[in-house]
Amino acid sequence: MSFQSLGFLVFLALAVCICRLWGSWAARRVVTGFAAANAAPLVAASLFFYWRSCGSLWELLPIGAGLLVTWRAAGRLQSGGKGRKRTLALAAAWHVAVLLLYKYTAFFTAGQFSMGPVPLGLSFFTFQQLWLLKEAYTGDFALERGEGGGYVLCALFFPAVSSGPILKPQNFFSQLREKLLRAEGDDFAAGLYAISLGTAKKVLLADPLGTVVSNGWALGDGLTASAAWAVILGYSLQLYLDFSGYCDIASGCARLLGIRLPVNFDAPYRALSVGEFWKRWHMTLTAFLRECVYIPLGGSRRGPVRTCVNILIVYLISGLWHGAGWTFLVWGLLHGLAQVLERLWGPRRERLPKALQWAMTFLFVNLAWVFFQAPSLAAAGSLLRAAVAGGGGLPLDTLAAGVLDSEATALRTLLPAAAAKWTPGLVLLALFGLGLAVSLRRRSVIRRMEDFRPTLGRAAVCGGLLAWAALSFSSTAAFIYSNF
Repeated sequence: MSFQSLGFLVFLALAVCICRLWGSWAARRVVTGFAAANAAPLVAASLFFYWRSCGSLWELLPIGAGLLVTWRAAGRLQSGGKGRKRTLALAAAWHVAVLLLYKYTAFFTAGQFSMGPVPLGLSFFTFQQLWLLKEAYTGDFALERGEGGGYVLCALFFPAVSSGPILKPQNFFSQLREKLLRAEGDDFAAGLYAISLGTAKKVLLADPLGTVVSNGWALGDGLTASAAWAVILGYSLQLYLDFSGYCDIASGCARLLGIRLPVNFDAPYRALSVGEFWKRWHMTLTAFLRECVYIPLGGSRRGPVRTCVNILIVYLISGLWHGAGWTFLVWGLLHGLAQVLERLWGPRRERLPKALQWAMTFLFVNLAWVFFQAPSLAAAGSLLRAAVAGGGGLPLDTLAAGVLDSEATALRTLLPAAAAKWTPGLVLLALFGLGLAVSLRRRSVIRRMEDFRPTLGRAAVCGGLLAWAALSFSSTAAFIYSNF
């Protein structure tokens, strides 16, 4: 079940209404703290969403087994008995093995074997389970008696199960134990605001940019330098608007239920260094890798050489987690090397003009995304060569083919005079301009949710954007990170 579908909007409305009524019933009976009865409708909704989103029942088996493994292991880790380290190692090995088996069998066997469809959100599910096990082992988090429903909800919470954010257990459970299903009026307004803007970012900006990128790749050897740069920048904007749009929708859905998801993006394309970029991009993944990989490896406590090695390991893992392919490993290695170089450069880099620091960082991130997107190292190399040594000219008609076609048709029907000005060059200029403006905003949608106040003007704009996006659902592509 995709976020960008009318079916999901109906499901969300029903889930919110039922959970709201159930929460009111529980509040009248003075149900305090966490109770399995309080979570029942939301657990049921999340299980239904996951079931409907899977291609077959076989995809549920590894997820169900993983839930059982973590639940039993967490109980033993919290008991304080002997063998805790072995329990942690065995449970973690199970989750990593399942992830490797489903996502990387074809990669490691050169395509000779495959496990079939990967369960929905398996990468996010795996890291979330590992985080819970680590916190249970260190004693920073403990599952309480009767919290089985809460544990299932944390693992399969329908707004976040497909593409995150990755939930740290104590941050999620603290909300379940305090105010489950008790959304206030401001929560509803902020939630609808985030859903409408997130959907618009995905459907009205990210998907049209994706069409431009696909058109550019289709040029093959005929790709000019300017068209190559349009592909590179277009994908950078598409990826951010697509993934941050998903997180906006997820956060908005959660707020309708009185739950606040962690911030996952904080204007990453405004970063002045690659290190700062990773403090702003996919922030929950960065937090997981820091707490569960970098610090256990020794962090920066064992000298500069070991610190650099640890950074490289972390980003190689990040690359491999994103996908089974050499391109993802190269992408992760590039980000690791960039942070090592920044560390070696030290304060001297910070003395550069901020505009130059930003330009260097933004250029690097754009070029690194080439490997993230390309189907092979050879394809990435071809695109980069075209960007440097490609011919002149910008094939506007080819790049803009199929972009916002339904909008153009409506414009020709309703406003023929305005449609005459709907040229490929104007379409691309508006699309890239709006994409950059949204991507470089100082405060993200989720940050603006923190102090959001509804007004009639905002309601009209959000309602119009959501209606426009909904009319385009039939041509909407899947979220990029749902593939990971």
